[in-house]
Amino acid sequence: MTANPEGRRPRPPKLTPTEMVSLAVVVAGMIAGLVLVAIGQWRLGCLVVGAFLAVGGLERLLLPTAKAGLLRVRSRFFDVIILIGMGAAIIALSILVPQN
Repeated sequence: MTANPEGRRPRPPKLTPTEMVSLAVVVAGMIAGLVLVAIGQWRLGCLVVGAFLAVGGLERLLLPTAKAGLLRVRSRFFDVIILIGMGAAIIALSILVPQN
């Protein structure tokens, strides 16, 4: 990586509040789900984690690319399919796995 003329590294672009909130909602839901799993409510925790992954996919689908912030990883199609697919898989597994 080459340095710019001043010898400093280029700074990443600043995120707007909308871009930060979209990811913060998903991260907060994931943390809440993991806390539920840690206290012993694994089925409910997995449902919450799966639901918030799906919410992230819907946010990525509905927000314009410029406003998606850190939810934007690859193309919109890829991001939506992966997030909603993972959310659906985790929800399905949490429902299908026997209790004991």
